Amino acid sequence: MIKKVHVKTGDTVIVLSGKERGKKGKVLAVSPKEGKVIVEGINVVSKHVKPRKMGDEGGIVKTEGALYACKVQLVCSHCGKPTRVAHKIYEDGTKGRICKKCGESL
Repeated sequence: MIKKVHVKTGDTVIVLSGKERGKKGKVLAVSPKEGKVIVEGINVVSKHVKPRKMGDEGGIVKTEGALYACKVQLVCSHCGKPTRVAHKIYEDGTKGRICKKCGESL
């Protein structure tokens, strides 16, 4: 079964639900198999890290945790509004993502 996610790495998204609702951030990683994304500065968790080799420091590290992709929505770079993604096939045969609200390419 092929699983697809509506956002890509590098997109700007807004969080729709949860304790971080309304915050914007850049997508750092996408995991289509799990249906999750990691967003910069969102869902920061404390992680206990063990030193792996001599000279490394262990301790408690703050890092971004994964969110379900359905809880984020893409923000259009032109109009600045949260939007759904539409697809358009151009004359030369390439396929591109466009904004549902303003019609500009993403």
